[in-house]
Amino acid sequence: MRLSTACSRTRYFFLCLAALTFAVSLTAAGQNTAANPGLWSGVIVSSACNADEAFNESPECTRNVPGAKLSLYDDTNRVIYGLEPQKSVIARLGDTVTVGGALDGDTIQVASIELMSIGLAVGQKAPAFSIPDQFGRVQTLETLKGTNGTVLLFFRSADW
Repeated sequence: MRLSTACSRTRYFFLCLAALTFAVSLTAAGQNTAANPGLWSGVIVSSACNADEAFNESPECTRNVPGAKLSLYDDTNRVIYGLEPQKSVIARLGDTVTVGGALDGDTIQVASIELMSIGLAVGQKAPAFSIPDQFGRVQTLETLKGTNGTVLLFFRSADW
């Protein structure tokens, strides 16, 4: 009789454990990832464009295609995200922007959108810096200054 009671309790325990595991997995599957806010930067492109075309800066990506939605191409990880609501990005085709919002699957629920400013404006003075050159010598704005001023060019690797 005791063995039978122990087996019943063991079965009951495992049935309860299985039910709890099932309930937890259903709850996790039903959770919306929109609770994960963040910022994404990239170019607003037509959804008719794929990531390879966007990476190669195809002119097709910044053409207004009837029936196509606007998307964000993030060149850091070569991913195209859908954007909703579309009315918040409608006039931004081809612009480089930073989008704030929440990721829901592969769509960003847009909360904010701002034009990205890259680099200094023409004529704006560069901030003080020191950085080693390709020979290991430390360079500063002063060591690079020539008689006619200085032109700084930063080249991002094309293969990352």
